[in-house]
Amino acid sequence: MSDQNEPDPLDPFEEIIAAETDRDPDLAVIEAGSRTLRTQGGAPQAHVPARPEDPEVDKALREVEAELATRWGETKLEPSVSRIAALMDLLGEPQRSYPSIHITGTNGKTSTARMIEALLGAFELRTGRYTSPHVQSITERISLDGAPVSAERFIETYNDIKPYIEMVDSSQEYRLSFFEVLTGMAYAAFADAPVDVAVVEVGMGGSWDATNVIDGDVAVVTPIDLDHTDRLGSTPGEIAVEKAGIVKQDATVIMAQQPVDAAQVLLKKAVEVDATVAREGLEFGVVARQVAVGGQLVTLRGLGGEYPEVYLPLHGAHQAHNAAVALAAVEAFFGVGAARAEPLDIDTVRKAFAAVSSPGRMEVVRRSPTVVLDAAHNPAGARAVAEAIGEAFDFSRLIGVVGASSDKSVRELLEAFEPIFAEVVVTQNSSHRAMDADELAAIAVDVFGDERVQVEPRLPDALEAAITLAEEEGEFTGGGVLVTGSVITVGEARLLLGKG
Repeated sequence: MSDQNEPDPLDPFEEIIAAETDRDPDLAVIEAGSRTLRTQGGAPQAHVPARPEDPEVDKALREVEAELATRWGETKLEPSVSRIAALMDLLGEPQRSYPSIHITGTNGKTSTARMIEALLGAFELRTGRYTSPHVQSITERISLDGAPVSAERFIETYNDIKPYIEMVDSSQEYRLSFFEVLTGMAYAAFADAPVDVAVVEVGMGGSWDATNVIDGDVAVVTPIDLDHTDRLGSTPGEIAVEKAGIVKQDATVIMAQQPVDAAQVLLKKAVEVDATVAREGLEFGVVARQVAVGGQLVTLRGLGGEYPEVYLPLHGAHQAHNAAVALAAVEAFFGVGAARAEPLDIDTVRKAFAAVSSPGRMEVVRRSPTVVLDAAHNPAGARAVAEAIGEAFDFSRLIGVVGASSDKSVRELLEAFEPIFAEVVVTQNSSHRAMDADELAAIAVDVFGDERVQVEPRLPDALEAAITLAEEEGEFTGGGVLVTGSVITVGEARLLLGKG
């Protein structure tokens, strides 16, 4: 056996490292002061729940949803954790009764959380997962043992903590927000279960996000790009300042590939709190990947060594990178690369990844023609999806259905899709945040030209129009539809197309 410390010049991983080390010299100073984590030597399929079949349960769930809807929505924020901290105090600090893996970043958080959950579950740990937003049902946000909590449990959890919510509301300048209440419900449900580990995705940012009343043993930072720039900053580095807030004293940081300015901020924070760092492309990464039926076959380099021939039933290079990040996070949680040298059991890892699903992320929901759903809602996400579509599908004619939110970088999103869409049908979802279809069409005409844009304000009409365009004569075997632009658009399309 060759010495692990001697690099193989033919090792593809060395090529990744070589590419990653062409970096800002200032990073060397920061990295010299950080402790770098280096190698020393399954969950059930997720699903999207439908409305409860029991009329009484459905009525009770709608009442909870209506009460939550009276609170500040997820786009209205007051940067403070004082309210959620007060709620946690009244509840007896439930978030401190289990270890946690905390996830921030711009794109890939939910898919990465699902992969982490699957891996932990495969190693027989009871998991709680909190993610946002939901695709179709609010109960998706809180999962136990790899599946969304039942409507009954969701209602029970809300009713259990409602008196404490009201106490906080009466004592604070502002009432608890929609997201803060759901966060409190998740932490209470995890403690009540009880779970062995919680996998928690931030809502926005990090420092003042409601989830940040936990002290994550492992802090995961997926790729940082421009989104929510009005609240978080106008450059990746500025945005990283907020996201670095989840990095706690003595934690382990699993860092996806980042823009240099964002990496600099994250590494500086790690130094300040004596956190251990593992970086994609250096301590772990994707060694190889190839397209496979229904997904891809990847070889991952983890903190404990190489994991060959792992089947991942998700499309796109971005999902392979998410898988590498998820694997490293779980290795770090188990102490691989620090307390123990040996890698995780390869068969268990393969079983876990093979069971992963991520609804609304490059999800095929229909054939003849093929209809794909993806919740890309910012330019970076759109570019990743455009690349993945070209790799995974051999469409001769792809029609886009786009419904976006008015607070997003819509022009840049459309520009990312322009090379792959033969035509685009612009529409709008039912959210109050949805951009008006005519306003979206005006931007789309600038990007695509008038002859490639069709306007259908109603989503059902937009889907029908896109499917008809994809089925035009001569295109029956090669036409496809991609529905994208917003999680809400994708969720509503999913329902219309018979899913959930």
